Amino acid sequence: MQKLYIGNKNYSSWSMRPWVLLKQAGIAFEEVKVRFDSFDAGSEFRTILANITPTSKVPVLVDGDLAVWDTLAIAEYVAEQNPDKNLWPEDTKARARARSICAEMHSGFTGLRSQCPMNIEASLPEIGALVWRDKPAVRADVARLTDMWTALLEQHGGPLLFGHFTVADAYFAPVCMRLKTYALPVSAVVAAYVQRVCELPGVQAWIDGALAEKDFRDFEEPYRLRR
Repeated sequence: MQKLYIGNKNYSSWSMRPWVLLKQAGIAFEEVKVRFDSFDAGSEFRTILANITPTSKVPVLVDGDLAVWDTLAIAEYVAEQNPDKNLWPEDTKARARARSICAEMHSGFTGLRSQCPMNIEASLPEIGALVWRDKPAVRADVARLTDMWTALLEQHGGPLLFGHFTVADAYFAPVCMRLKTYALPVSAVVAAYVQRVCELPGVQAWIDGALAEKDFRDFEEPYRLRR
């Protein structure tokens, strides 16, 4: 059985993407969690992963003697290995659009990602209010998400970005977590989509796992001194 190496579920947004993709699609895998201790050379985290991937980062999908790292590469590999799951839209143009927005997420939205790190078990509306007031890059990222999601939901009729569950929904699931944690102001359309994503069984399973960890990592918590 293939193995998926992940970090702490409460914090690791990149790990969340392929885990949710596999879980929601009903694809069997073994989870291997490598706890965040630090990301310094010589840390247990990096030492364990150095034997798996040259990047020493999560996530990593191991299938036999093959290791696939980077979330986009993992998504493509999983989709190719499971064509019956329709993890990308079947329509050529819709598939290209889905890949485009996943790539945009992969390299963009740096304001939201840097100012609002994923922290599922926390509720930080007061921090969100300050970030919203002081960080125009965050406001710009949320405006872009609003335009993107609204257009796709209207075009494909919902309930998810391309109608049924695809890589795109898994890819933006951590963004939904951020919007909730920091209570960022969003439109009714975006709020409803966030709620639908959170209710997906695969996403709910990840959230449940994150809440069960109770593993405070101070270097992942720029806004809190303790749980």
